[in-house]
Amino acid sequence: MYLTEKFTLKILSVIKQLYLYSTLHCHLCEVAYSLAIKIPDISVSVIEVAGDEFLLAEYGIRIPVLQRQDTKMELNWPFSEADIQVFLE
Repeated sequence: MYLTEKFTLKILSVIKQLYLYSTLHCHLCEVAYSLAIKIPDISVSVIEVAGDEFLLAEYGIRIPVLQRQDTKMELNWPFSEADIQVFLE
């Protein structure tokens, strides 16, 4: 394994990956995203629920919802930046 590959693997293991289930024109989703991106060492991928029947049924009335990619645990709105930090521990 090359040095750059080892370095990349180490970085990826430190960065927490989150999904933010959301939809367009959702003010609370925008607030949730702005809170999440303030936290160091995380990556937030926004998942649009409106175009998928399963996601819409699962998250449509609960958005915004943060989901950890490693554990699949979810944090439902309302949440604060401090709540997100505890969620990531």
